[in-house]
Amino acid sequence: MPEAALTGEWQVRFDSGRQQRYLPGRAAALRYVLAVAPQAASSRFELFAETEPVRLADGSPGGRRFTLAEVIDLGQPGEADRLRAELQALGSDAP
Repeated sequence: MPEAALTGEWQVRFDSGRQQRYLPGRAAALRYVLAVAPQAASSRFELFAETEPVRLADGSPGGRRFTLAEVIDLGQPGEADRLRAELQALGSDAP
């Protein structure tokens, strides 16, 4: 994963897309997923990384763009442990 994707803003979508949050990095997004998972209606979370901004035909900026980076399903065995291990590797405290 490119370094910019690790440090740029991330979007987390869950509950079949009805909920979304913007967070300041991958570690924050993973911490958020682990924190809200027990109350979420679904165990599936989609993580989108901010990429280069949209450019209009005249070259001017047209807005932010996010690309699907990962689908996390905490219903899968070991998935929460994988996220905690990644957070530890990123130097962040897991919940």
